[in-house]
Amino acid sequence: QVQLVESGGGLVQPGGSLRLSCAASGFPVNTYAIGWFRRAPGKEREGVSCISPGGGANYYANSVKGRFTISRDNTRDTVYLQMNNLKPEDTGIYYCAAAQTTTQPMCRMVVGDYWGQGTQVTISS
Repeated sequence: QVQLVESGGGLVQPGGSLRLSCAASGFPVNTYAIGWFRRAPGKEREGVSCISPGGGANYYANSVKGRFTISRDNTRDTVYLQMNNLKPEDTGIYYCAAAQTTTQPMCRMVVGDYWGQGTQVTISS
């Protein structure tokens, strides 16, 4: 059974940090690119950051460059998103997804073969 389970969301003040985790199972995780996507209130789902199967090629949306870092531990089938200097506009539901494609089109075109259920991130004072 394919599963992607996100965790680590919550409520933080602007300028704060969160680390999201995506635990994957039920498919050959180390052969898939994994991405983080978010849906802000009233907006379409957008790609935030995507990482290649081996972790050597990453993509970041311009809005998060320099603040977010994606990484993966293929021994644990887990992908992380470290989010620093969070802003109110980072608020949304964050989803992870897996796809057998490259990172840039995955993130830009919001592509995923498998999706998690999402975790809420709220940035507010």
